[in-house]
Amino acid sequence: MKNLLQLAAGLALLAGATACGSPQAQAQAKPGTLTRSTAGFAPANAASLAQATFAGGCFWAQEEAFEEIKGVKQVVSGYTGGTVARPTYEQVAGQETGHTEAVDIYYDPKVISYQQLADIFFTASHDPTQLNRQGPDTGPEYRSAVFYRTPAEKKVLETTIAKVNGSKEYDGKIVTQVVPLQQFWPAEGYHQGYYRLHLDSPYIENVSAHKVEHVRKLFPSLLKPVL
Repeated sequence: MKNLLQLAAGLALLAGATACGSPQAQAQAKPGTLTRSTAGFAPANAASLAQATFAGGCFWAQEEAFEEIKGVKQVVSGYTGGTVARPTYEQVAGQETGHTEAVDIYYDPKVISYQQLADIFFTASHDPTQLNRQGPDTGPEYRSAVFYRTPAEKKVLETTIAKVNGSKEYDGKIVTQVVPLQQFWPAEGYHQGYYRLHLDSPYIENVSAHKVEHVRKLFPSLLKPVL
């Protein structure tokens, strides 16, 4: 079916939007204006929070989409699923390390559950049926993947995939990788909070914003109050 995510890809191509993390996007970055308190690292109270690590294409949209969910305390953009320690964006984009762009979500399990986060990921924040791509971003560094920490999380993920496949919500089957988390590496500082700092970017306007809006539309009851 033609959903908002597929439409976003077409709009991006028509608008000439820069790719996620491209040199043009790096040039547009606004250093020193990050709104994240830790500029890409774990929050001070991380020990009291649970974590979920998802990869659904460009991390800019995924970070913002989950940042807006109640119970989520911080979302960090980064890289995981590869073999090299402390990879750079250039290495990941050059497909030298096996990593994918991902987000590490710190959340309060008393407010939002891992199951609810998984539901958002598989049905709203990206298209899990696209193999090694998301819209205009192509390559294994944009693959759909979920990284579990416990057997319980793995069961939630596998059950959710089966449920969504059975619902026929998508024309194709989900191709998301379900793998154990090995190591998550925070991305460069300019990637953290990129969405909110670059609302006028062609890529944000034509690709990322559609993904964020899709989450808002499908899960309004899970959104944080607008201040």
